[in-house]
Amino acid sequence: MSSQHSDCDAPAPQLMPVGEALERLLAEVTLPVATEEVSISDALGRVLAEDQLSTVDVPPADNSAMDGYALKIADLAAGGRLNVSQRIPAGTAPLPLKSGSAARIFTGSEIPLGADAVVMQENATAGESDGQQWVEVTEVPSVGNNIRRQGQDIRTGQVVIPAGMRLQAHHVGVLASVGVSQVRVYRRLKVAVLATGDELVMPGNPLEPGQIYNSNLYTIRGLLQGLGCEVVDSAVVEDTLEGTKAALRQASEQADCIITSGGVSVGEEDHVKAAVEAQGELRLWKLAIKPGKPMAFGYVNGKPLLGLPGNPAAVLVTFNILARPFLLRSMGAGNVAANGFSVEVGFSRPKAISRQEYLRVQLQDGRAVLGASQSSGVLSSSVMAAGYLVVPPNQVVEEGGRLMFIPFSEVMN
Repeated sequence: MSSQHSDCDAPAPQLMPVGEALERLLAEVTLPVATEEVSISDALGRVLAEDQLSTVDVPPADNSAMDGYALKIADLAAGGRLNVSQRIPAGTAPLPLKSGSAARIFTGSEIPLGADAVVMQENATAGESDGQQWVEVTEVPSVGNNIRRQGQDIRTGQVVIPAGMRLQAHHVGVLASVGVSQVRVYRRLKVAVLATGDELVMPGNPLEPGQIYNSNLYTIRGLLQGLGCEVVDSAVVEDTLEGTKAALRQASEQADCIITSGGVSVGEEDHVKAAVEAQGELRLWKLAIKPGKPMAFGYVNGKPLLGLPGNPAAVLVTFNILARPFLLRSMGAGNVAANGFSVEVGFSRPKAISRQEYLRVQLQDGRAVLGASQSSGVLSSSVMAAGYLVVPPNQVVEEGGRLMFIPFSEVMN
């Protein structure tokens, strides 16, 4: 039963540290070469294949940062009142500023030639006499006040987004701000997902004695879709060596990468390791991580395989911490690190373990507190959790101490 193996801690000096495993995984990546051009409307989550340069200045001309009045400060020396000679709504080209006058101006409007400052409307009093509008300045500005200079944000020829960036909403907004409508991105990574275990039943079907619903297939599929991968196959593999070999062989013909769950431990019904070695090679197996010790990496017919454990919480942890960076780098992404920050620990655990542990925790008033069971078979503990508290190997957890926290928002998309 591939999804039922325990993840208990036992001294095992041969286990590979998490940091070393991640370095070795990233060193195995073959960078993508196939690219395609897509609309920026469809570019969210895609990885840029080439630097994006601006062909315009942003803003394209000096403009106002406030609603108010554009004027030349020297004109205020003759008195605080100036006639209003023009009105400049956003999107219209201004006339040169008439000497000794002010221009009514609005946020984003182009500054008229001859003006050197904008007075906020809160610092001015407007009126009208004999059909002529005027303004009195109550607080004299300095040269350049409330003016956004041409090219202040972006200059023509500047790299606005470098190659290797995985595009998020703000990146797309910047591309739009310089007039880019199409971008060249790397082709989507095709990933096959296989779950092993005769006990697995797909949701919607009745459970027979000894069976469990297959959550791993859906967890992995959802995580892959969040990364922008193309899931080309997802199936349950029978617990036989020949069945596992056949499924892996078919997956290697269809996908750029294969992800399995279960079958990588040492039980009699665990066939993934043997099936991989029969059709390729295993490069990495058994890590000093909890949960997720049985994780494996290798190749089947030249295609990389990430062998995740069978326990649902271990699947989540090993995908987030190890598989995700590998997949992102394989998609052409430059920065694949998950950013974390130090938090105060709101519980204690006097017993240290020999593996690096990823505890699913909640944050309460900025302190990390344990939620539900931390068993590797309990996926529900992730539902109310905010992220992972990282406990280094052989370290006692002390209440009031500080440890690294990785938010789920960093590893779930």
